[in-house]
Amino acid sequence: MKGIVFVELIRMAEAVLGEEVVDEILDEAVLETDGAFSAVGNYPCKELLTIVEAVGARTGLPVEALHVQFGHWMFDRFVDGYPAFFEGKADGFHMLESIEDEVHVEVRKLYPEVELPRFDTERLPDGRFKMVYDSERPLHHFCKGLIESCMAHFDQAVHLDMRDYTANGRYTAEFLIQKAA
Repeated sequence: MKGIVFVELIRMAEAVLGEEVVDEILDEAVLETDGAFSAVGNYPCKELLTIVEAVGARTGLPVEALHVQFGHWMFDRFVDGYPAFFEGKADGFHMLESIEDEVHVEVRKLYPEVELPRFDTERLPDGRFKMVYDSERPLHHFCKGLIESCMAHFDQAVHLDMRDYTANGRYTAEFLIQKAA
């Protein structure tokens, strides 16, 4: 995984717990990197999961809730750091549709070695929007936070239903999104 994700997770944790507590968490966690991350480096996803679990243990929050919260945090970083991706999008559905064919194409140009999740989207006849996350990484709750923030960014009130179809080492989740009445 790209180091920027680790750097931002640590920033989020420091904003909630303070730098001193996060330093303690990183010192206590069993990490190959010893908790030293560079924004441009590449690191194993298991290190991210270890940090999230350690923060969850310290705060008492469920790991899934922390992943969702981190998804919200990262979405704000994406908006700040990559505003061009959001320009010209009519709504959150258009933004979500653009991830695979626009955003990920550009990410792969910059980082050819990157392993990105697959996102398939579909507008359903009943007005709902379906997005499927498929990856070797268990970050579907993180994805849920990104989706929630995306819809809020475009001022769309929605109902979001996540169905987890994880099996055999593949993390797959289906998100059904419906505009709120």
